[in-house]
Amino acid sequence: MAVESAPDFKTSATLPSITGLRFRHFAGPVDYAAMNDTANAAREANDVHFITPLEGFANFYEHLEHCDKARDLFIVEVDGSMIGYGRTWWFDAPEGNRVHEVICFLHPDWRRRGVGRAMLDALEERAMAAAAEQPPAGVAFFQTDTLGDPGADLLLEQTGYVPVRHHYVMVRPDLDPVPDAPMPAGLEIRQVRDEQLRPIFDAEVEASRGLWGWREPTENDFQLFLTEPLGSDRTLWRIAWDGDEVAGQIRAYINNDENERFGLKRGWVENILVREPWRRRGLARALIDSSIAGLRERGMTEGALGVDVDNPSGALRLYESVGFKVDSHEIAYRKPMPAG
Repeated sequence: MAVESAPDFKTSATLPSITGLRFRHFAGPVDYAAMNDTANAAREANDVHFITPLEGFANFYEHLEHCDKARDLFIVEVDGSMIGYGRTWWFDAPEGNRVHEVICFLHPDWRRRGVGRAMLDALEERAMAAAAEQPPAGVAFFQTDTLGDPGADLLLEQTGYVPVRHHYVMVRPDLDPVPDAPMPAGLEIRQVRDEQLRPIFDAEVEASRGLWGWREPTENDFQLFLTEPLGSDRTLWRIAWDGDEVAGQIRAYINNDENERFGLKRGWVENILVREPWRRRGLARALIDSSIAGLRERGMTEGALGVDVDNPSGALRLYESVGFKVDSHEIAYRKPMPAG
């Protein structure tokens, strides 16, 4: 379906009086490039030096679950040019509540003109309709987050959202070796083979189960794990084995598009996890050191990672101890969904 023929997105939300403003339905993969450009521009305006390459963006949207793109996603245009998009989807949280995420990206040139409020209202309306089609499950919440945009924080607080979680992006300004980071006795890092991908994925699921924002993965999630472009260079992964058991892992990557855009030589030390039997033995520290060495060998000069500030494992303290410093701040907000 051509973009020009995509029908209007029906909503009772009040749209601001902007000539040529239109909310329309998603027109299919033809929209991905402009959507990705919009999201990246929004992050950059907030001084967040993270972008999604188009291939990865499209791969993510092709593996979405609990999101009917024909109904749960809309595009915002002015005179036929995309300026934003909104999406809602749902998942069941570990505590038994159902979370309906309402996600908005608006080009920075169109902020502070009432468009964001209309997008939020339209997404909440659509999430309510989607919730009515499902069996009830615990308390239902709207959830969203901001990327360091004070205007978005203010809008959410004015409309009844409260902060529930804080996340940092942390940067290590050099890739010098981490002191005191030996590999624990009996463990070894091995190069990844294709037949090991399922146990590596399963180890991540086990180690992450019950954390805030976690949801039970599906086979679709495994397929996304296999096809994520930023994870395709498995020579950067550091998988620690104890015999035939995955003890811990870091799946580092380099985002070349991001580095080119911002003039960086940054590698991401991400997907850090250690399974319970191998915790408190220095394994995470050793894996970070090995990952940093791998990125340094590729010519990178700094490392970055994301962290849940309230992670009960003490991840923030560990990352600070090996030289990572807070670079940007993201806040997750929730609001109870009205009953009925």
